[in-house]
Amino acid sequence: MRVWEKSLQLIFILLLLLWLVACQNSEESGSSEDNQTNEESTEANGSSSDESDSVTLTVFDSDTNPDWVEDMDTPVGRKIKEDTGVTLDAEFDIEGGETKIPLMTASGDYPDLIVSKGAGQLVDAEALVDLAPLIEEHAPNIKEMLGEDGINRLKWSEDDPSIYVLTTSPVDDQAMTPGYGAWIQHAVVKELEYPEIKTLDDLKNVIKEYKELYPEFDGQPTIGLTMNTDSWRIQSSFLNSGFMMTGASDDGEYYVDPETYEATLHYRRPAEKEVFQWWNEMNAEGLVDSEMFVQKSDQFDSKLSSGRVLATIGPDYLMYNAQEALRENGMEERMYGVYPVTLNEEYKNHTYQSNGLQVGWGISITEDCEDPVRAIKFLDYLASEETQIMLNWGIEGEHHEIVDGKRVIPEEEWEKRNSDQDYLKKTGIGYNFARFAPRYGDGVLDSSGQPFTTNTRELAIANQTNIEKEVLEAYGVELWQDLFPLADEFPVKPWGAAYNISIPANSELQTHNQRALDITKQLVPKAILENPNQFDAVWDEFMTSLENANIEKAEEEYTKLIQEKVELWSK
Repeated sequence: MRVWEKSLQLIFILLLLLWLVACQNSEESGSSEDNQTNEESTEANGSSSDESDSVTLTVFDSDTNPDWVEDMDTPVGRKIKEDTGVTLDAEFDIEGGETKIPLMTASGDYPDLIVSKGAGQLVDAEALVDLAPLIEEHAPNIKEMLGEDGINRLKWSEDDPSIYVLTTSPVDDQAMTPGYGAWIQHAVVKELEYPEIKTLDDLKNVIKEYKELYPEFDGQPTIGLTMNTDSWRIQSSFLNSGFMMTGASDDGEYYVDPETYEATLHYRRPAEKEVFQWWNEMNAEGLVDSEMFVQKSDQFDSKLSSGRVLATIGPDYLMYNAQEALRENGMEERMYGVYPVTLNEEYKNHTYQSNGLQVGWGISITEDCEDPVRAIKFLDYLASEETQIMLNWGIEGEHHEIVDGKRVIPEEEWEKRNSDQDYLKKTGIGYNFARFAPRYGDGVLDSSGQPFTTNTRELAIANQTNIEKEVLEAYGVELWQDLFPLADEFPVKPWGAAYNISIPANSELQTHNQRALDITKQLVPKAILENPNQFDAVWDEFMTSLENANIEKAEEEYTKLIQEKVELWSK
């Protein structure tokens, strides 16, 4: 063959190879463009092809949830499964996870997701995934909700800026219902012609006077004052009355000096001794329920629901069951209003002081989760505007309607919400799913200018019973919150809520705190139940026992944690 013929052959082969390569590149380019288009579509719709496959995520929640329905078999639950393909297999712990989580860390076996009240033990066990890169890449709704400052607050520490816990607290919350106060029956204040109720002595006089007028109710002895002291509830209701009545906001077992950030076990404040001495006097006069320190939570609910308990003190969430039961049974006059009672008028009620974004407690993804990207996308779905509306208002056309562009809950649906104790369980509305992700608080508006939650001033007023309206009008206000000093009267706490600060697992501080709590649960009730002439002796025993348990060392360690948190968040 001639040389020039061989050259032509080579040229032809080269051209053929170049053409094949070009075709291959074209196909890959087209495929890449298609994939990019699909990915863009995925970002817009919040789902992807592999997300259409059904998956079950296991979750442990360190709290109870009587409204949970297996397989998420409610209207809202089914909609969530339809949108995400995710079903939650949930386990709830009525004791705050204090037993279950240590067992998990001991065994090394974890569910996909954990809702904890302090994740120090889980972090020390290296059980949790760093959420920071997952949020940055896959959670635009969470980023929008929390903002840069909120994301910064999620950082674990100065030495470890990882994000292990995603807050499940409401964001920018402006609660319609005061979170803590003295709860008094409408019938009581109406009968007594709406007396002034500002101090503990005012409360005592109201209870005493009414109980003398009506020693029985419906054939049973009238109870002046009782509290829910079952398990952890003794802290959130009875023990918390010490600082709530003396011009402090809720920081758990410690009082934090707003100037120095020094922590003091709050019972060691002299003013609180006066609060618990008031309890002792109330008991001596037969105005306190004799079963208060031994009853279970359902017994507390039952007593309030019977209508024979004149008053209680505590957080709003411990009132829901009784309030709903009384309304459902047509006993509106025996429902409760909430009042900002303090030890005396020297103190200002701090119920509405803002913690800022609360972090430390919340949901985590564990190292055992096989698909953390799928998990964070699910949490991000829960934080989306559309889902947040659904979690509060329910399914459009089923639980609410759109009238002139506004969400409206029909009157018959309101009646169900107010009178059916199983409404949340039947519908899936409310805290059922909102507990697994950050959520918008009361007063926050969506992109259409409407509130995310149904707890608005307008709806709260419309939802009042006739006697509630009558009582509020007599006190010259429209809502119970109008009786309280509101958030704009206080600075935002730069340390957040002290009880949210994680304590290193198996530390001396944790040991000291538990010992102090054990002593408190034993000796404070003892002091209340003693004869008044023995109160000082028992209280002195209480203070000495705390000192012997190295509480001053615990206060120093807690102060250090709080000051470190303030420094971290200020950057």
